[in-house]
Amino acid sequence: MDSRQYMRQRDAAGDVLSAQQVAAHVHTDDMRAYVQKVYAWMTGGLMLTGLTAFGVASSPTILNAIFATPLYWLVLLAPLGMVFFLSARVDSMKPSTAAGTFLAYSIVNGMSFSALFLVYELGSIFQVFLIAGGMFGVSAAYGYLTKRDLTGVGSFMFMGLIGLIIASVVNWFMDSSVLDFAISVIGVLVFTGLTAYDMQRLRAQAVVMYSEAGLITKRAILSALTLYLDFVNLFLFLLRLLGDRR
Repeated sequence: MDSRQYMRQRDAAGDVLSAQQVAAHVHTDDMRAYVQKVYAWMTGGLMLTGLTAFGVASSPTILNAIFATPLYWLVLLAPLGMVFFLSARVDSMKPSTAAGTFLAYSIVNGMSFSALFLVYELGSIFQVFLIAGGMFGVSAAYGYLTKRDLTGVGSFMFMGLIGLIIASVVNWFMDSSVLDFAISVIGVLVFTGLTAYDMQRLRAQAVVMYSEAGLITKRAILSALTLYLDFVNLFLFLLRLLGDRR
């Protein structure tokens, strides 16, 4: 029985499969192709964000138009709305709409991240980016290669993420440097763990390669968004810990 037949029969029976069970019955070439597709979208999104951030930071006129006007709130809040919109509606979208939403999200994020170039030294940003890339790569490789079920790790990290959000809100009022340091350390740990967990889930999601082309593209974009968020947040928390301020 080939992979397609197996997955269809299990789906018809209503069985629930673990990430390892699904991955074991997805052809290696199909899994590799799906992961490459996801990483292509993720890399494109990160590049678009970085170029936008650097371009905006290089123009005092654009910076003033964004951060000295009500447009700031749109740039700040729009990415969150785009994430919810894409996550909730991706299956009913056209592939072109999903792609456009992801690319628009990457650009708007870049506009907001342009402020980092005003706070941190350019060389420091580049160094931390490389460190974040290395940590992300190691964690993603572990999630992809390990035989251990990381579902429990993912649940624990998600609880850590909720605690992180609450602590960040509290520190917004307290403005404690000690708590800020603790939040940054925990943030690095949480998003390193989430990277491994999300990468393992990505292997299981490769079963979508047996679907029609439009669904493959849309699910790849959604998976790319998840890994994009893992990387960006890991980078931001590392920058708070290691970045040299101007």
